[in-house]
Amino acid sequence: MLFWHSQPDHYWPSPGEMYSCPGNNLIREPLALPFLKQEEPNISTSAEQHCPSLQYILCAVTSPAVKQHEETLTYLNQGQSYEIRMLCNPKIGEFAEGRKLLKSVIRVVFHDRRLQYTEHQQLEGWRWNRPGDRILDIDIPMSVGILEPHMPSTLLNTVEFLWDPTKRTSVFVQVHCISTEFTLRKNGGEKGVPFRIQVDTFKPNEKGEHMEHLHSASCLIKVFKPKGADRKQKTDREKIEKQSLQEREKYQPSYDSTILTECAPWPEVSSNISSPPPTPGLVSPHPFKLQTPERYTMPSHL
Repeated sequence: MLFWHSQPDHYWPSPGEMYSCPGNNLIREPLALPFLKQEEPNISTSAEQHCPSLQYILCAVTSPAVKQHEETLTYLNQGQSYEIRMLCNPKIGEFAEGRKLLKSVIRVVFHDRRLQYTEHQQLEGWRWNRPGDRILDIDIPMSVGILEPHMPSTLLNTVEFLWDPTKRTSVFVQVHCISTEFTLRKNGGEKGVPFRIQVDTFKPNEKGEHMEHLHSASCLIKVFKPKGADRKQKTDREKIEKQSLQEREKYQPSYDSTILTECAPWPEVSSNISSPPPTPGLVSPHPFKLQTPERYTMPSHL
């Protein structure tokens, strides 16, 4: 039984719950999310900022070795189940009218544009070397609130499911490829390529088909062999702690959870495959600014 099952049906974390500080020596004041690279900083009042109807939280810590105003980076262990919390703002009118199931599609995709151009060949090569394996899986026994989970046999890096935005929903995913599998081999010690976890959510149209895009968000990850992510996290932390206070101020603290940043929807397979999609996370159809959480915590009374 997951520890938050007793929460009320409608839960949109308050700022105090979302942004309380962890007890570590790298604490800083809460930061605004880094401005997306293709956008100019836009200072506005909180009333003018876009409030997302949906938000996705990957329950994995971020690296402390990321400079201020850069996108967070999260390390994952190969094959380990990680929770993604699907949060819905119950105050948004489209969800208050009645219960409608949403469809979410989760993908692990390349962050580097060079690999985006050759994604099909890269994934086919991986399939050839790992017959019967998948890049992305859903840990169904651990997941809560998901309906009709589907892992397409032809799309090794994609999973999808239905869920009720008025109910508690949490999907656990496993990434089975590691970042170094797509690196040009050298003499060992090669640097792994970054991936993105992207969630695209759709609402049903008048025919009940989940074709209307509602929301998309993604985050930057690197995947290591089992326990490798923990070692890398420790190495990054020790590296930053050895630096002077002035140098530390150039880096973000390590956040206990990763908020996926709103981005452009992933293109359909039927789109022109000769050109790669816009890099997720760099183009946002609805720019908004949230404080990056120091810690994502559940209500203290639970």
